[in-house]
Amino acid sequence: MTSPRTDAPVLEVTDLVKHFSTGSGFRSGSGVVRAVDGVSFTIGPGEILGLVGESGSGKSTVGRCVTRLVEPTSGSIKLLGTEISSLSRRAMRPLRRQVHIVFQDPYSSLNPRMTIGQIVAEPMRLHGTAKGAALDERVDEMLEKCGLRSELRDRFPHEMSGGQRQRVGLARALALEPSLVIADEPVSALDVSVQASILNLITDLQRDLGFSCLFITHDLSVVEYISDAIAVMYLGKIVERTSREKLFRDPQMPYTQSLLTAAPVPDPVAQRERTRVVLRGDLPSPLDPPSGCPFHTRCPVAVERCTVEVPPLVGVTEPDHLVACHLVDRETGAPDIAAAAAAQGAEAGAGLQTGARRPA
Repeated sequence: MTSPRTDAPVLEVTDLVKHFSTGSGFRSGSGVVRAVDGVSFTIGPGEILGLVGESGSGKSTVGRCVTRLVEPTSGSIKLLGTEISSLSRRAMRPLRRQVHIVFQDPYSSLNPRMTIGQIVAEPMRLHGTAKGAALDERVDEMLEKCGLRSELRDRFPHEMSGGQRQRVGLARALALEPSLVIADEPVSALDVSVQASILNLITDLQRDLGFSCLFITHDLSVVEYISDAIAVMYLGKIVERTSREKLFRDPQMPYTQSLLTAAPVPDPVAQRERTRVVLRGDLPSPLDPPSGCPFHTRCPVAVERCTVEVPPLVGVTEPDHLVACHLVDRETGAPDIAAAAAAQGAEAGAGLQTGARRPA
């Protein structure tokens, strides 16, 4: 049976930090990679939170910390009200039934020496939830729920397509009916046509089984389709968090606006007429993050305050729309980026192509 639905959050993450030591190598000495640097969010029962950002922003590390595949440096992770960030492996074992992960690459996340049936049965066998004929019946049930014929259970992963392998990964993750599923870019390695079928499958399964989901992706069209709420990450920090509708209707953070304007729209006329916020430079290294706002080195409207003071993630315009930006007014929202860039002069204005601050 699925876990009972309550108003209590399924997952609460507070000030999560994960730093990796680089050790010594070709460079002298050692450094620290600030992969995740103070991330907080909550996922309610049956909610899908999309975690979006560029490659290297720390999204996948957050997912691995939540599942304790990677040990967090500091911070709090509460799963169904239980603090799990410091639990021993033995104490964590019973709670692993409640959280499972679907990995990005369906070609490397399945054991090539095990059959499909053995892969799906493995979590149930380890947790002792079924055995014998009941286990076989449960495997067939999960395969069919995920759109696979039960007779495929005797095949090996190399005999399956990428889409079929990802369905096997979903069947394995959902075999114990967890309360929380971490989907780490589950469709990015698949063809576009296969992506749609996997996304539809996830939404159908989520509706039927009622699990909560942290959906990690860099694809804005995917996160818009599947998420209830969205958190935008940049260089290890969440810079904007709100509902899907509010984020796409009224993005406040300049970084979010640049992401949305970079995504193409399926209308040639609208695509030609829309304004793009073009970022300068590359994503800074988490080995040596900039002072102040992590985005100020690429922001077209950054001011001196942005270079020295880290902006807090606070509510603007509405309490549930959280933004980390010094330039966003709590009453009126984001400034006119084009006007602000023009006021700073040609150098700041070079970060913009034309026009208004928000996508059409």
